[in-house]
Amino acid sequence: MTYTSDKPALPESADQLRARIPGWGADLDPKDRPSVPKLQWQEDRTGAHWDFPDRQPEKWPRERSIEHKFLTPVFGTSCPPKGASGMIRRLAYRKFSEGRAAHWLLLLAADRVDAWESHLSSFLTARPDNPVTETGVLSEFSRHGISSRVGQKRSDVKHQVLDPVIVAGPWVLAVAVAVTAVRKLLRRS
Repeated sequence: MTYTSDKPALPESADQLRARIPGWGADLDPKDRPSVPKLQWQEDRTGAHWDFPDRQPEKWPRERSIEHKFLTPVFGTSCPPKGASGMIRRLAYRKFSEGRAAHWLLLLAADRVDAWESHLSSFLTARPDNPVTETGVLSEFSRHGISSRVGQKRSDVKHQVLDPVIVAGPWVLAVAVAVTAVRKLLRRS
């Protein structure tokens, strides 16, 4: 069983493997293997002082893959799911197996939503995000950004036309939405 101190059982015996796979077990002779004493199962040398490890307490309901019966004994707690991104993450774990693309696409979408939640919440602080300085746009002009791409055989040159759209596009769209909303409010009053 997973997460126990017991040695896992081999699915097939050495004789079965030797019969099925030609050359299997060529190194089974202990004389040919200097690491054999280290590889022997020694009950008193496992280092485990438990049959099943102590469980870490859950401070909030954690995401658990549908493939697993229960949470792992230890799990990360640094970033609790919050807001819309947390709801998307919970949906990904509740509905889809880790082997499905939908699971991972939802987690990627949740990361993007979390980034936007963080950007929006930064406007409520004394130091909001500054996309011009944080994206490195100014270094393109002061650190030979353009000349390092012209005449070079770099693979990122093909998509550099899209970089400003990808980086600045969401910010420009957010400002346009904010300006439109303020204009509508001013017209009403």
